[in-house]
Amino acid sequence: MSISFDDILNTYQSAANGLWRTITHPIAHGKLNLFYFLIVISLLVWVLEIAMPWRKNQKAIRKDFWLDTFYMFFNFFLYRVVFFAAFVKLIYAGFLFVLTKFGYSEGSHLIDLSQLNWVLQLVIFFFVADFIQWGVHVVLHRVPFFWKFHKVHHSVKEMGFAAHLRYHFLETFAYEPMKYVGLSLIFGFDLQNAFIVYYLTVLIGHLNHANLGWDYGVLKYFFNNPKMHIWHHAKHLPESHPHGMNFGISLSIWDYIFKTNYIPVQGKKEIDYSNTDSFVIFMCVEGNATISIFGNK
Repeated sequence: MSISFDDILNTYQSAANGLWRTITHPIAHGKLNLFYFLIVISLLVWVLEIAMPWRKNQKAIRKDFWLDTFYMFFNFFLYRVVFFAAFVKLIYAGFLFVLTKFGYSEGSHLIDLSQLNWVLQLVIFFFVADFIQWGVHVVLHRVPFFWKFHKVHHSVKEMGFAAHLRYHFLETFAYEPMKYVGLSLIFGFDLQNAFIVYYLTVLIGHLNHANLGWDYGVLKYFFNNPKMHIWHHAKHLPESHPHGMNFGISLSIWDYIFKTNYIPVQGKKEIDYSNTDSFVIFMCVEGNATISIFGNK
């Protein structure tokens, strides 16, 4: 499979046109498109933050709120849809080239799950994709070169829903190729399922970073949650977790299975956010993977 310069140019032009259609046509095929879904979900979670904030002294327009809003739309659309989506064609060709060495031919799958019920496909895709993201996330923390990029996400000073999408744009190359293109090629998953999973992970990611004191009760051992994920952004890491903890994206089960979970205290009683004058939250230390929930200015 070869790709010419014209193919690449046409792909970028098509991606740009697709972005414009997304902005100008909120409803696509009877469903709210991803651009407006992000806006609606962001507003809903923001309203929840305002109505029931965990850290009550944190302002609704928190520190770096608008910076995170920029990251959210740049990473989620301008870069992902126009630039990265066009690059997916090259990634697809690369996967095909590698897989043909293992007897794969275009249109076939190494493990064909495409005939399964779509709901079962969706569940399997969700679990497999989330596990891959968990593994990639661990690598981003443990390998110094990758940490240089990932620490952008950990530069958040006050946690809020929009911090979910504050990340270096090159992280897209670490997470997306295997998760969507690779899984679809290897297992034959319907790409429509990838979009459904994507919508779900956006919602869970927003909630994980939101100023909400939720842990979902017994479901905290299954789903990632705000009370768990806040410790992932800690500055001073415990000796038992020198490279970080709570790496789960949507699911927390991987952290419990592989012993990377860490929640030393629960609830507002043990975590005091009242001393805002001397409280610095989520400050990034240049060149160091350690970031702490508690610290002085």
